[in-house]
Amino acid sequence: LLAGCTMQPVDSTTARYRVALVAKNNRDSEFWDAVFTGAEAAATEYNMDLTITGSESEEDYSSQNDLIEKAVEEGAQAIIFSASDYQKNAAAIDAAADKGVRIVVVDSAVNSSNVSAYVGADNYGAGQMAAKSALKNVEGPLHVGLVNYNVNSPNAQEREEGVIDTLTASGRAEVAATVYSVATPESARAETLTMLARHPEINVLISFNEAVSVGAAQAVSDSNRADDLWMVAFDSNITTVDALHTGAVDAMVVQNTYDMGYFSVESAYKLLAGQGNDVARETQTTTRIIDRSNIFALDGQKAVFPFE
Repeated sequence: LLAGCTMQPVDSTTARYRVALVAKNNRDSEFWDAVFTGAEAAATEYNMDLTITGSESEEDYSSQNDLIEKAVEEGAQAIIFSASDYQKNAAAIDAAADKGVRIVVVDSAVNSSNVSAYVGADNYGAGQMAAKSALKNVEGPLHVGLVNYNVNSPNAQEREEGVIDTLTASGRAEVAATVYSVATPESARAETLTMLARHPEINVLISFNEAVSVGAAQAVSDSNRADDLWMVAFDSNITTVDALHTGAVDAMVVQNTYDMGYFSVESAYKLLAGQGNDVARETQTTTRIIDRSNIFALDGQKAVFPFE
């Protein structure tokens, strides 16, 4: 939240560069709300004309491609983009870059050599963090259920790889089942309930983004498994925070989404202002584990409730 405080003030005569943020979700999401707030703060500080759009669902790469094309038609000089599909969004991004638009990726990568900067979490490391939480807190053999989302999302793949590599290295864990849910709470709840019914041996559950974490937590409560199952959720949401208190969720991997938005817009400004040498190719934002041991600490509260 203090990111903007260290920046030099921008002269009021600075040109208002036109920047479009194309997210992979425009629905109510605490994750994206924080990204947008950070982006808007940087746009205000750097006197930029920022528009924010997004698809109806995280799987809708076609809608994202249309939004990219529309942003170019409306005169965007830079696009900040979070890809629904690593491969299927690439051509639209390349087409925008061919017209001189600078590309910054936030949170979710796209397969394009025209990307100037990436801002987001270390997703593989975040997956390791989730697995280590379970290994630390569950004794004996771990029988793990994974609730993932879009199989074509590099974030989803990297987080799962981080989890599996860490579990395998431990020598006392196995993945009992994996489901790939549409990234909605309703779908994830149904998929998780089915998985838990088919695999009653599961004693660890790891979910990989905000929407599927909400649904998975609801499934743990519905199946009365809160007391005998360790659940790690990704991202902070009022539902998963409540579940942390009731025991349906035991730990959350919380990302600094405000910084994602802020630094992506700052990067776009520098690219357009001829300060490209000051733009890092990759900016990793912080990720941390929040559980019942630290949620009431001041830094834990700031991570979970960044705007209160």
